[in-house]
Amino acid sequence: MSYAAAIDGLHGLAGELVLRAGAPRRRFRLEDMRALLGELGDPQTKFKSVLIAGTNGKGSTAATLASILGAAGYKTGLYTSPHLSRVNERVRVLGNGDQGTGTSSSGDQPGGSGEISEDAFASAYFRVDEASSRLVNAGRLCEPSSFFEAMTALAFLHFAEQQVDIAVLEVGMGGRLDATNVVEPLLSVITDISLDHTEWLGTTIDAIAREKAGILRTNGVMVTLAQHPEANEVLGEVAVSLNVRGINAAGYIPVRKTDSSPGGNRYSLQILGETVEIDSPLAGRHQQRNLALAIAAAVELRNSFGYKLTAEDVAHGVKTTAWPGRLERFAGKGARADVLLDVAHNPAGAWALRAAVSTILSCGAGRGATLVFGCLKDKALAEMAQILFPLFDRVVLTEVSSPRTASSTDLAAAASSTGVDAEIASGVGEALQRACSMTPVDGLIVVGGSVYLAGEVRGLLAGSAGDRD
Repeated sequence: MSYAAAIDGLHGLAGELVLRAGAPRRRFRLEDMRALLGELGDPQTKFKSVLIAGTNGKGSTAATLASILGAAGYKTGLYTSPHLSRVNERVRVLGNGDQGTGTSSSGDQPGGSGEISEDAFASAYFRVDEASSRLVNAGRLCEPSSFFEAMTALAFLHFAEQQVDIAVLEVGMGGRLDATNVVEPLLSVITDISLDHTEWLGTTIDAIAREKAGILRTNGVMVTLAQHPEANEVLGEVAVSLNVRGINAAGYIPVRKTDSSPGGNRYSLQILGETVEIDSPLAGRHQQRNLALAIAAAVELRNSFGYKLTAEDVAHGVKTTAWPGRLERFAGKGARADVLLDVAHNPAGAWALRAAVSTILSCGAGRGATLVFGCLKDKALAEMAQILFPLFDRVVLTEVSSPRTASSTDLAAAASSTGVDAEIASGVGEALQRACSMTPVDGLIVVGGSVYLAGEVRGLLAGSAGDRD
């Protein structure tokens, strides 16, 4: 029952999202997740929770809210997905002066403090695996739990055993049928909605918004921001039908011109009757919406659910948020240019990355920029290429380390459609090496298109971790 065996077993469950020709689509049912958790003693009932759904920004919002609650002294669980380097990053416990869940001593840990230890991970995994097997053998499950179902149950077990005061849970995909949606959240937070995972969630904003709205509860509370008109209409309709009380986070978006630099976001805000300085390490103007949602959720937890936190706790939690791979900049060493990593993997994310890079380039006239790009085959490759590729002097394409990767042929075709003459690398390491060799030392290397790509490049740059901006 080693950690390595647990990882092997978990990876054996992966692949449920790979659509194979002629293969039946896996059916996801909350009844299956509830059966699994029931076999484990219903750990999800042992802690309070906040559930966060959306297309973009839900991870940033979750990490910021968890950091705020931790800064206020609450032992806070944080469950996010996917991970950049190690699967343990998905399960963390923060705050209450206790980071006692442990971390591995090997390599740079993008998940930061509080990451579940290898021993705790293995113990929880095998409990979940054995419970799933018992249910299958008893005919109560038609097939073993999926990768995400097993990970979610593992996280719930860990949070229950750690006796967290509250857990902040990022929905994996959609909302209505997501494995996380078995909890009864104090708050449901919905971030910006756009087109992604269309083969599972629907091909329109309306359809996707209905899936996201599945995390709302009768007489519950929804924290959100005005966004795409179709999404607004659906969220409003569902909220009214369930008598949901809506909290608009717009009051926590700065109204004056602010400092949104490669180093983060800095501005003053009125919170709980006090003026505080927001200094977030999360860069890009788009992050101001995610910060607003996290702050609004924290204030609502204080005002309606008795969580004791101050404006200073909010400011400190925002400042100490650990959420790598989002416009994360590694300073160049020797003859290497700076490298900017971002997990943008859909058109909305690509637009946010383009806006951030355009701002950076406008502040450094004459600097050459190179894009390293790869994505999964089920993503909007052609649209992301149109958004990003023309912005750069050079583009290097690579397949990512996933069976779902877009092929070199498809990547090259997307580049050709934009009029960009891109290079093809045989792997991520070669792509980074080529980008380093062809980019002036005062230029910029940008990595985007996939969480997998950002994670692998981040691992290659881990030796430069101390030089991150």
